[in-house]
Amino acid sequence: MKIVGFNTKEGLRLGVVEGEEVIDLQAVDRNVPSDLGEWLRRNNGNLTPIKALAERAPSNARRPLKGVAYALPVARPGKVICLGVNYLEHVKEALHRDNAEKFPTIFMRCQTSLLPHNQTIVRPSASQTLDYEAEMVVVIGKRAKHLDVSNATSCIAGYSCCNEGSIREFQGKTTQWDMGKNFDSTGSFGPWMVTADELPPGGKGLKIQARLNGQVMQSDNTGNMIFPVAEAIAYITQGMTLEPGDIIMSGTPSGVGLARKPPVWMKNGDVCEIDIEGIGVLSNPIADETG
Repeated sequence: MKIVGFNTKEGLRLGVVEGEEVIDLQAVDRNVPSDLGEWLRRNNGNLTPIKALAERAPSNARRPLKGVAYALPVARPGKVICLGVNYLEHVKEALHRDNAEKFPTIFMRCQTSLLPHNQTIVRPSASQTLDYEAEMVVVIGKRAKHLDVSNATSCIAGYSCCNEGSIREFQGKTTQWDMGKNFDSTGSFGPWMVTADELPPGGKGLKIQARLNGQVMQSDNTGNMIFPVAEAIAYITQGMTLEPGDIIMSGTPSGVGLARKPPVWMKNGDVCEIDIEGIGVLSNPIADETG
């Protein structure tokens, strides 16, 4: 099941994508929350009722998917947790090339850095070094603490795509990456969430690509993560309580613009696509900051 957030004249909506249509769940039951995170909190991660609502949707609850104004799949994620250097080939091309990580590299993003599918990623006036990063997103469905590898995936509601755009100049200014990872509107998340039951455990074994203006820049498989999703969740929950609606960005493969000679940065007029097998394609145009 594909669960999507979208905007209408009446405000934010939550929907289910079926083929070329989206079912407006608020048009089926006005008590349905408009934010997937709120649904997960109210229902302890249970998505079965959403499927039942979609199955009994009247015709007037359906609208064409084409032309939908996408919102973030989780409108207000509580925490945005990111994994760095999580693919071996990316470690080799990055600053950490001589030190394969012994523990997951964890940093955070804020919501103002993220845009939904089809909205414009902004290259800031402060730097031209806007890099693309294809990543699989894990959406947390249930409260979780002190999990281990054997049960870590039990808290996952589903998966999505992310372009974890980075301002490399600012990322490299200090040992802390957060500034370079949190410029306004430099990353994206979407187009929807695919429920966990439709994909392999931990989202393992999926082809992942980044394309810039149609050219493949990154191509790998989620099975090649140094710290697979289950291991990452087990590590994170030693210290952090994961809550429904939190998201985890699971790291990017090799082929980033920073490592190319000469470097390749996203620029005004470009279009970047993140394509993950079984999930979908996240697409965003790029434009320079104005004002």
